[in-house]
Amino acid sequence: MEDNWKEFRDSGLLWWINMILHTFGWAIVVDIKDKSFIPYPKRVKYRGFAEDINTNGYIKVSNYLLDNAKDLLTESMD
Repeated sequence: MEDNWKEFRDSGLLWWINMILHTFGWAIVVDIKDKSFIPYPKRVKYRGFAEDINTNGYIKVSNYLLDNAKDLLTESMD
């Protein structure tokens, strides 16, 4: 399970989902303790991220799509 959370986070998808959740005052928080990932939802007051974090997030998500587009298309047709 930890590998899945790491992959999800590294792909930029956690950032992207949290951008959407910020609209509603929520975020998915992932505590990393002793190499374990402990995710939980949390109410937040802030909305959005700093420009450099957004730029990095868009790059990560774009790379994820570039690397996985064929598989995503194939999976959607099964």
